[in-house]
Amino acid sequence: MSSNAKHLHSIDAGHYKNTAGCETEVMPIPDIVKISMSQNIGAPCKPLVKKGDEVKVGQLIGDTDAFVSVPVHSSVSGTVTGIETQRSAMGGNDTLVVIEADKKQELAEGIKAPEITDQPSFVKAVRDSGLVGLGGASFPTHIKFNPKNIDDVHTFIVNGAECEPFITSDHRTMLEDAQQVIDGAQMIMKYLGTEQGYIAIEENKPDAIANFDKMLAEQGISNIKTFKLQARYPKGAERVLIYEITGKHCDAGVLPADLGVIVSNVTSVAFFGQYLKDGVPLTKKRMTVDGDAVNTPKNIIAPIGTQIHDIMEFCGGYKSAPTKILMGGPMMGRAIFSDKMPIVKNNNALLAFSKSQAFIPEETACIHCGRCHVACPFDLLPTGFADAYEQRDAQRLSDLQVMQCMECGSCSFVCPARRPLSFMNKLGKGLVKEAGIK
Repeated sequence: MSSNAKHLHSIDAGHYKNTAGCETEVMPIPDIVKISMSQNIGAPCKPLVKKGDEVKVGQLIGDTDAFVSVPVHSSVSGTVTGIETQRSAMGGNDTLVVIEADKKQELAEGIKAPEITDQPSFVKAVRDSGLVGLGGASFPTHIKFNPKNIDDVHTFIVNGAECEPFITSDHRTMLEDAQQVIDGAQMIMKYLGTEQGYIAIEENKPDAIANFDKMLAEQGISNIKTFKLQARYPKGAERVLIYEITGKHCDAGVLPADLGVIVSNVTSVAFFGQYLKDGVPLTKKRMTVDGDAVNTPKNIIAPIGTQIHDIMEFCGGYKSAPTKILMGGPMMGRAIFSDKMPIVKNNNALLAFSKSQAFIPEETACIHCGRCHVACPFDLLPTGFADAYEQRDAQRLSDLQVMQCMECGSCSFVCPARRPLSFMNKLGKGLVKEAGIK
C-alpha cells in the first residue's frame, strides 16, 4: 500500500474528528473586532456607521439594496474606531468596520422575536437575521427559502453530514442545540410547505442520530426523520446529499428547488430556531479549532469579526510555528496569509498545521492510474480536464463536462503525482465561462 493510500485509509476510518467530544467553549469578548462587509456570495454591504459611533450587539452596521446580499450586524457593544480595507482569503479587498469592545455586550434597542404570519414575513425575517449558509457556502438563506416554484417544493433536508476531516462544530450543534434545530426545521417547513423533512447525519456521529431520534419521538414529530449517511467524503455536498436521500440527480446549473428539494446546513437551521425565540441576529459563530500547531484544539463560539490570533490565543496559542492556516477544512478550506484576519459568518473551522502536517510532496508527471476518476463523486475525468486546460481548449473542457465539477478536492487528494487537479478544474471552469460556451 502506498503512503498516499495509507493516508486515504486513515481519513476514511477516523476523519481526524479529534474534537468531537469537546463541549463548546464560549470565548471571552476580544478587545477589538473587525467585521467584514463581504460575508456572503453576492454584493458586499456598505458601512452604515463611521468612526466614533457607539454601537451595540445586533445593531445593523452594513447593508445594501442588492438582491443577492444580507445585512451585517455588530457582534459587540463598543465604539467604531475606523473603517479599514484588507485582503481577504478569497483574494479580494474587504471593507472592515473596526470596533473597540466595551465588554458590556448591551443589546441594540428594538431587538425582539420576529413576527411571522405568512411567506413574505418569513422571508423578511430570514433576511433581517443576516443568515447565510453557515456550512461554508455563504449563500443568502432568504433567497434559498423563497424559490420561484415554491409550490413544487416537497422535501426539506437539514445537512448535518459534516464530512470534511477535522471539523466537528456541526456535530456539537446537533448535541448541544438539537431543540433549536428541530424548532427551526419545523418553522422552515411550515412556510416552505414541505411535506417531509430529513436530518442527514453521517454514521460516525451515532450520538447525534440517537439524540434526534429520541427527541423527535418524544415530541411526536413524524414528518421529520433522521437519515444515516455513510461516513465518506463528500457525502455532505448538496448535490450528493440530494441523490442519497431522493435518488434524484442534481446536475450543475439545476437548482435543488427544481427537484422539489431545499437543503440547509444544520447550524443555519439551529441559528434560525434560536432567532425565532429572541430575535438576536447572526453575531457569533461556533467553530472547530484544530491542527498539530494548536496547543489545545477546541470547539468554540466567538463573536464574528474576532481576529484569528485572538482565537488561537484562547486555544493556548501555537504549539509550533504554523506553516499553513486554513479557514475551513483541509479539502475545501482556504489558506490564509495572516492570523490577523477576522472570522466571518461562514467560518466553521480554523486549522493550523506545522510543516510536517502541511507538507505537500513535489508534483510529478501523471501516471494515468485513474484514481482521480474513481474518487470523483460524479465519475468525471480530472486528468482530461487538466490536459484540456493546459492546452486552453475551452470546447474540450465543456465536452468533458468540467462544469459538473463541484471542486470537492477528492481528485487532488488521491493523486499519487500530487497534481493540483481540483484547482485546475476551477481554472478550467473559468475558461469555459470566458469562452461563453453554454
